[in-house]
Amino acid sequence: MNNIIIAWRNLWRNKRRTLITVASVFFGVLFSTVMTSMQEGSYSSMVDNVVKFYSGYIQVHSEDYWENKTINNTFEPTDSLIDKISQVKEVIHFTPRLESFALASSEEITKGVMVLGVDPVKESQVTGIEKWIEKGRYLNPGDKGILVGIDLAKYLQLDLNDTIVLLSQGYHGISAAGKYPIAGILNFPSPELNRQTLYMELSNCQDFYSAYNLLTSLVIMVKNQYDLPDAMKELRNEISSPFSVMSWNEMQPELVQMIEADRAGGVFMKALLYMIIGFGILGTIMMMISERRREMGVMVAIGMQRFKLGNIIFFETLFIGFLGVLVGFLGSIPIIGYYYNNPIRLPADAAEIMIEMGIEPLLYFSWMPSVFYNQVITIFVITALIAIYPVYKSRTMKVNLALRA
Repeated sequence: MNNIIIAWRNLWRNKRRTLITVASVFFGVLFSTVMTSMQEGSYSSMVDNVVKFYSGYIQVHSEDYWENKTINNTFEPTDSLIDKISQVKEVIHFTPRLESFALASSEEITKGVMVLGVDPVKESQVTGIEKWIEKGRYLNPGDKGILVGIDLAKYLQLDLNDTIVLLSQGYHGISAAGKYPIAGILNFPSPELNRQTLYMELSNCQDFYSAYNLLTSLVIMVKNQYDLPDAMKELRNEISSPFSVMSWNEMQPELVQMIEADRAGGVFMKALLYMIIGFGILGTIMMMISERRREMGVMVAIGMQRFKLGNIIFFETLFIGFLGVLVGFLGSIPIIGYYYNNPIRLPADAAEIMIEMGIEPLLYFSWMPSVFYNQVITIFVITALIAIYPVYKSRTMKVNLALRA
């Protein structure tokens, strides 16, 4: 205990030296935390673009549907199936869908589109689609109107209350054709959805495709990704053939691979950053030891045991590390909090590339607790390892040379 008290007092004998050393740890924590938050925030944004605007966290299909996405691989939902989903405690909402493709046309302009037949009330609970209405109104039960993405409407040169013509192939090869008024125009954060998505009321869509009472999927939402494993386990235990249960990462393997590849590159960048931080901290500790070399020599010369001197210096370095990571943690909170609520908009060239990839051109930050404590622990461990250096120097110091320093 005496060694700890002495170490704490020693820190404040030379406040400037202590503050410089603490600052090196502070900036290390700050830079690594902000970098990690930005990286994880980008990944979360990619997942949100898929999960919260379209796929949901989990989907239930006919077991042949995912390999062959045709209107023929649909299923009729049963009360038993609905009850099994409703009883899973992690599930907060779910909605039925009938999805297929069609050729949309206006005058002489045509474009292939993705048609989603949805239950207006349940779909809004799952994906919050209602809040993305830019013009017009949302769908009502039994509605004959449709919703189109803003970029799709511009391409087809259509506006509210204009008529869009849809042509497709219905259930078991039946011809599907119809004219529908545009009730609303959607403006999603996801450019891909804006370019090719069209929403119809479920019964209207089933009538268009002659797929009465049939669905392609039940889209399920859980509170967050941490509830996903438990929900998947329970749903797969309860739901079996002729249905299949898939999570978002199984439905979007390309996105998962892209995130993992980018994360691997991020690990290399963070390792490089940690090396720079480590050498920066080591440099300030070496400076501190060099400045105190004569002091340490005098203490050993008048009878202090090298072991005790090493312990005191070790605790001094740990205190510096603790103060540095604490201040770095507290300093990173307002910075990340600000950018979490105010994402950075990318410049024009970079934004265009992101839009082409179907990703919202904003740089998001993550607020996950792991972003903070992982960096705090890592930098503190680096500091603790560096604390071995002054202990080694105190043990190997030649007193006669130190007294002449």
